[in-house]
Amino acid sequence: MAQDHQGERNTPDVQFRETVTYKFNHKKEGPGKCPDPLFLKNKIMHNRLAAAWLILLSFLAFSCDRDDPGPDPGNVQLIRARVGTVYLDLQTAVADIPVDRNVVVEFSNSLDTASARKSILLKKGGVTVVPASVSFIDDNRSVVLQPVANLDHFADYTLEITSSLRGANRETFPGVTYSFKTVNGRMVITSITVNGQPFSPPVSPRNVLRTAVSIVADFSEALNPSDYQGYFFFQGAVQYALSEGNKRVTVTTTAPLDYYKKYSFTISTGLKGVNGYTFDGFSNSFYTDLDPSPKFPLISDEALLDLIQRQTFKYFYDFAHPASGLARERNTSGDVVTTGGSGFGIMAMVVAMERGFITRAEGLTHMDKILDFLETCDRYHGVWPHWLNGSTGRIVPFSDKDNGGDLVETSFLLQGLITFRQYLDPAVPGEQQLIDRIDELWHGVEFDFFTQGQNALYWHWSPTYGFQINMILRGYNETLICYVLGAGSPTHTISRDTYRYGYMNNGAILNGNTYYGITLPMGWAYGGPLFFTHYSFLGLDPRNLEDTYVNYLEQNTAHSLINQKHCELNPYSYVGYSADCWGLTASDNQQGYSAHSPTNDLGVITPTAALSSLPYTPEQSMNAIRHFYYILGDRLWGEYGFYDAFNVTAGWWATSYLAIDQGPIICMIENHRTGLLWDLFMSAPEVRAGLDKLGFTY
Repeated sequence: MAQDHQGERNTPDVQFRETVTYKFNHKKEGPGKCPDPLFLKNKIMHNRLAAAWLILLSFLAFSCDRDDPGPDPGNVQLIRARVGTVYLDLQTAVADIPVDRNVVVEFSNSLDTASARKSILLKKGGVTVVPASVSFIDDNRSVVLQPVANLDHFADYTLEITSSLRGANRETFPGVTYSFKTVNGRMVITSITVNGQPFSPPVSPRNVLRTAVSIVADFSEALNPSDYQGYFFFQGAVQYALSEGNKRVTVTTTAPLDYYKKYSFTISTGLKGVNGYTFDGFSNSFYTDLDPSPKFPLISDEALLDLIQRQTFKYFYDFAHPASGLARERNTSGDVVTTGGSGFGIMAMVVAMERGFITRAEGLTHMDKILDFLETCDRYHGVWPHWLNGSTGRIVPFSDKDNGGDLVETSFLLQGLITFRQYLDPAVPGEQQLIDRIDELWHGVEFDFFTQGQNALYWHWSPTYGFQINMILRGYNETLICYVLGAGSPTHTISRDTYRYGYMNNGAILNGNTYYGITLPMGWAYGGPLFFTHYSFLGLDPRNLEDTYVNYLEQNTAHSLINQKHCELNPYSYVGYSADCWGLTASDNQQGYSAHSPTNDLGVITPTAALSSLPYTPEQSMNAIRHFYYILGDRLWGEYGFYDAFNVTAGWWATSYLAIDQGPIICMIENHRTGLLWDLFMSAPEVRAGLDKLGFTY
């Protein structure tokens, strides 16, 4: 118990000052007492006695004074008493006295320490003396009682100072008694674990064995065996046991819990100990471990890649908008179709025809429907909007001022159309017609208009707001494809300086820093979201692609490896991250949508990130594919392939599919397997012309 009495003696506090003064008058009169000399003198003078009597009486007075005990020693005055900083009151029992403080009593006089030790007593219930050490300060005018242990909660105590107390000079004291009551106690958890791991907030234990969970909570007070269970809450089936004098509760699961799941354990504030002490409540969560058993039969890696491509393609074919043939923006978007995502879907359709998921005739028929829609829907200077109504062909604004042409989404669409065109056979009349229709659409895109006469491309133009959004297509990001197509356009071309000063910002987007031991040639710190390495490179072949600034295979590989290593090292301790469970890119999350990256890491893993990086990180991506399918597949695999994303820490698993995330999976897996889409797109003369104009080698 801390000493809290230093310097208290000289503290003036009239509000709490209590002075007890006692006066005693000792009169030397009556039988057996010595007569007062002055009184006798007056009496003799009054009776005119002889002078001899004066001499005799003076002698008698001298004799009486010789036997007197001396002057009155007086009394000890009580100044005040306190427990900690709370002052006691002689008239009233003071409540809510702390249980862990010293008792300090101040007097006006120095005390006889021996009598003080016997006379100043702290008692519980007015009966039981509380063991305490006694010390003195302020020239022995203040007494400090330090209990050897904390006082009991919500208990009655007295501070008794008996009349046996004496001052250092034999001063007396009449005796007083103070009464007080300690604060109501708090019952607390002194220790709590789950499967042996500390379980006190804010720590949420990870990898708790799901097959046998044991929560052990130790309380400072005994619980009532008859009703304590009603204040404990857990999501799973459990049994309870009391031990250690009813102070320990053990909660044990009676059935295995789900893997990789967040479980909450709560004890309500209604719980009380047998002594009635209050409880502040408890709440915390833990995460179960991973179930490593395969959720689906094991197959070869090639068969698994086939399965993923085939299943994912259903989103673009089976789930395509029935009127337009384009890809719905997401599986819940109804009539809203996406132009950029449809471009990815068109490239996926080439893969599907080549692999026999659909026949060539089915693919051509579907393309005919798509072209019918694209030829008649809203366009602005040849540029399609981000979103369209798949039934009417009218624009669906992406944002307040984004109600016109979107050059980036259009370029993704053109990447798909050109790739499909290169897959067609001009010797077949029906296919030549499709070629001509595609050419007319893409040659109508006015890339030069979207420069505003500057050395840069701009993202948006609106018939209502013009270029008010004013967003330059500046790397490093997904917009490289826009500059290549713009430079290669046979009708509305752009200059090399547009690429140099626009996308490359005259070299300002170069990086050269090292992250997790990996050097990143270009772009943002840690690379940014992984779709930067995917969207433009569904068609652009990075294997031999270089410009004045960077080798794109090195760039994309480094970007992917940094992303994978970040998830493996898991600097933010998210649940589920590992060397095999990685991939940060733009996707849905538990709060909406975000471009996830190492610098915007919200605990969200998006399968398309690792899967679409297969050409750059074949080993790491293949490990992720196996993990997502075999280990997490019962939660992650659905009608159209892998669901969009998941966050184990937040307990969130998406049920959504997004066109812009599903498309790259099919396309980049194929580029890894055969290079089909790279070969087709790079064979287009306009693409080569654009790369040449911008100074690329390939």
